[in-house]
Amino acid sequence: MSTGTQYVGAIDQGTTGTRFMVFDHDGSVVANAYETHEQMYPEPGWVEHDPLEIWENTKSVIQSSLAEAGIGADQLAAIGVTNQRETTLFWDAETGKPIHNAIVWQDRRTTDRVEQLEADGKVADIRKKTGLEADAYFSATKAEWLLENAEPIKTQRARPADLKERAADGEILFGTIDSWVVFNLTGNHVTDVTNASRTMLFDIHEMDWDDELLAEFNVPEGCLPEVRPSSDENYYGTTDDEGFLGAEIPVAGALGDQQAALFGQTCFDAGDAKNTYGTGSFFLMNTGNEAVDSEHGLLTTVGFQRSGESVQYALEGSIFVTGAAIEWLEDMTLIEDASETEQLARSVDSTDGVYVVPAFTGLGAPHWDQRARGTIVGMTRGTRREHVVRATLESIAYQTRDVAEAMIADSGIEIESLKVDGGAVKNNFLCQLQSDIIGTEIARPEVDETTALGSAYAAGLAVGYWDDPEELRENWRVDREFEPEMDASDANAMYNRWDDAVERSRDWASDEDDS
Repeated sequence: MSTGTQYVGAIDQGTTGTRFMVFDHDGSVVANAYETHEQMYPEPGWVEHDPLEIWENTKSVIQSSLAEAGIGADQLAAIGVTNQRETTLFWDAETGKPIHNAIVWQDRRTTDRVEQLEADGKVADIRKKTGLEADAYFSATKAEWLLENAEPIKTQRARPADLKERAADGEILFGTIDSWVVFNLTGNHVTDVTNASRTMLFDIHEMDWDDELLAEFNVPEGCLPEVRPSSDENYYGTTDDEGFLGAEIPVAGALGDQQAALFGQTCFDAGDAKNTYGTGSFFLMNTGNEAVDSEHGLLTTVGFQRSGESVQYALEGSIFVTGAAIEWLEDMTLIEDASETEQLARSVDSTDGVYVVPAFTGLGAPHWDQRARGTIVGMTRGTRREHVVRATLESIAYQTRDVAEAMIADSGIEIESLKVDGGAVKNNFLCQLQSDIIGTEIARPEVDETTALGSAYAAGLAVGYWDDPEELRENWRVDREFEPEMDASDANAMYNRWDDAVERSRDWASDEDDS
């Protein structure tokens, strides 16, 4: 097909906001718009989003980015979707209205349910099927909570129908945010293999919803989306030419945000690895067609799938709080803006023995402690905000090394170069520190919005805008590489002390704290 005036669009629906980006054939950004949405905290440890606000923002950023770039909707060869993963909602199939706010991946309200699974000895079976640790982070317990606690919707029937009955009949639909966005774009109820693999309801070996898990969490099969490849030649559907875009555009690709970044960083071969520094950090290594079981606290997950091809798997280390720790510094008025952190961190030679463990929502990989909480240790009367800021940046590097060591132990593959992306990698101090602490090369690409780029690549490959993955590799361009400069023994000493700080944050929260 002609690509002269054709582009590919990507909806990047993230935890704090929604972005729409348009890419040309070289993988360069030609249009970009972003809007934030409200973060709701109804109770301690609870986090919710308004799905209708997210959809309104999605329409708004698409329209404004196209208008600013002077691009007509009919110039989009395809649209890809990428999304915050695990965030869960149900909506009415007929009206399209959510039955409750979406429960966000960070939400901890179902911690007790997960502890019940542990007490009942069900964790190993869940891990064997799904590749996931049993945790409130994933969608299954959120879906169960919603079906039990959302207000029943009045229907044409004589009495308000039970939500589970309506879900079993397909009148109420379950989805992660990709499904919600695709449903609103096309009217179809689908998800992709990567998002399905994060629900804790999906068997990643059989590549299908699992009956026993659905029964465990009381989620009826009738409400589930159809699972499709991440890059789908048959499309998830097309936009309506009578709709807000006024054009029929194939929606042909979707990936959860971290798998999209893996794809956007062109990590197509076993051993390729990337780390995305967003609200949390997510370190993924492609393991090829083999689902590698982790013995060191990592997740086994679906990396991506192209139409007609085998699934590619990945190992993942999920770090719950990295960029959110920088936001916390702002909330505490220790900084006015994230860009200050580099200069403040450089203004002191060290943290003066201060360690920050930003376990605000528990600890993810490789610790998996739902009751860990944020901790600052090592402070003296001489501690200044510069030390705390530097210690917060160092915590990001240490948490990444925790995951890197687990990944090497599980896979037997040394990480020679780590591709990085996300907002925090604009910070040169952090990138250099990361290289020093892990002891490996850090490669930062020119296009750091690789999440959006990955979903654009998936959609563009599906419609023939790009021919094959090799063409995409040629688009990947390095902005800067960082090599280790610190003496390895010094880096190890700093890291070993981090272990002590983590130990002090563990198992802190009690039921009384969360009530």
